Amino acid sequence: MPAGGVSVGYALAKEIAAPMDVVVVRKIQIPWNTEAGFGAITWDGKIVLNQALVEQLNLTEEEMQTAILRTKRNVQERLRMFKGQKSMPDLKDKVVVLVDDGLASGFTMLAAARSVKQKAPKKVIIAVPTASLGAIELLAPEVDEIVCLNIRSGLSFA
Repeated sequence: MPAGGVSVGYALAKEIAAPMDVVVVRKIQIPWNTEAGFGAITWDGKIVLNQALVEQLNLTEEEMQTAILRTKRNVQERLRMFKGQKSMPDLKDKVVVLVDDGLASGFTMLAAARSVKQKAPKKVIIAVPTASLGAIELLAPEVDEIVCLNIRSGLSFA
């Protein structure tokens, strides 16, 4: 996944001699706190919302739709920038390793994993250097394996 995930993914792909591609997934930013998100949108339009957070924040439908539309535009811009006209590789019966530089809430990776799983891979693995315990617990039932070197159980972090 772009940003910090590209450099981590490149190092991993090089180490295991595997092909690498980029998936574009963006958090849907909370209107008054752009460092935090209430969900994520994938390159193929899948939207995953953190329903508990949406309810806690009392977001209006208009606030949510505005943030979702802004994020969809951002995903499309990043797709053009990172992939140009190149399509996603065929993932059917392949082992897919999703890499990022870290997981706070885990919803961005959850969206990526769900989109990848629709492509019928043999196995989906998440590999990250650090993550919150909550993110690991959210993702564990969704994928075949998680490799994380540092799991943090304290307060949420970004």
